[in-house]
Order: sequence, then structure tokens, then C-alpha cells
Amino acid sequence: MLLPNGIRHLPGYLDHPAQEALVEAIRAVVAEAPLYTPVMPGTGKEMSVRMTNCGSLGWVTDKQRGYRYQSTHPVTGHPWPAMPQQLLDLWGDIAGYEKSPEACLVNFYGDDASMGLHQDRDEQDLKAPVLSVSLGNTCLFRVGGLNRNDRTLSFKLASGDIVVLGGEGRLCFHGVDRIYPATSTLLKNGGRINLTLRRVQP
Repeated sequence: MLLPNGIRHLPGYLDHPAQEALVEAIRAVVAEAPLYTPVMPGTGKEMSVRMTNCGSLGWVTDKQRGYRYQSTHPVTGHPWPAMPQQLLDLWGDIAGYEKSPEACLVNFYGDDASMGLHQDRDEQDLKAPVLSVSLGNTCLFRVGGLNRNDRTLSFKLASGDIVVLGGEGRLCFHGVDRIYPATSTLLKNGGRINLTLRRVQP
């Protein structure tokens, strides 16, 4: 499978103990910054994932103000919790970028959730890669080109897999077509967690 330039798939990068430790760290994040259901700009339509963030900034969206980064949780008004050290270490090992990530978007996918094709382009620093960690049930991940209508290819992401979007592939369209239920025992109640590390400011 030939991925677009700049996109890397690192299957099974995290072993099971590392996945379990990361899930515990994310549980602590969620205890402080609860998952909530975001809505699309303009329409106010609810997304099928629930989300939260950690780090100095968090990605949010709402009907009135659209996609953006801000330093506080939109429901609680509190600052986002600090990013777990495991994620900072992963960035240091894989990203190949001198500046640290400022945001980690935590998306929780239930068995029926999906994510349409989109670009990650709300960051000012597009030279930094986006690093994506999969935990829990397997998903079907789709990636295309720099235009929405470019040809796409799909492949499965299992628990412990990492995908990096950088270089020429930094702005490639990508999304999650479906979740495969009961493909992992990592999360007690099933589902999939996706952690997306981003550098926002130059």
C-alpha cells in the first residue's frame, strides 16, 4: 500500500502495556475535562464523536464561532489539563519537529461513530506534523490528497497504531469510515479513542 508522500503508518507502535498506561492517563484527563458532544459550524448538527482536549490549547467547534483553538473547555470554562508525559515522549520520538505539541484532541468513537473527510488546517504552524494515536477498537481510516475529490485509499488502524501526517501530506484529506466493534478489549466498554497531537502556533 503506497501512502501519499509525508504520511506514515506505524502499525503496533505501542505495545499492550503502553496502551493500558496511556488509557489510564487519558481517563485522568477526562475526569478533569469531561467529554462533550461538539456541533458543526453554521448548522449546529451534532458530530458523532465525543471529544475533549489536553495541553495548553484545545480544538473546539460550535455553531456560532466555528472551528478554532482556545485555552479553556467550552462547557466547564476551566483550562485544559496538562498533556500526559507519554504523549510528549511519543512526539519527541516520532514527530521530528523541534517544538512541542500544544494540543491533544481526544476523540471518543462509539461503535456507530465516523468522521467525514477533512483537513487539519486550523493550525498556524503547518510545518509541524499531526500525530495520531489509535486506542481500542479497529477503525477503517481513509486518506486522500490535497483536494477533496482526489482518489482515496482506506486501511485499518488497530489499537496501538500511529499515523503521522507531515510534509507534503500534512494537509491531505482524511477521515474514519467506520468502527469495527469488539475488535479490542483495551477499553472496558468498547469504542475507540483517537489522540491527535498538534502544534498550533509557529
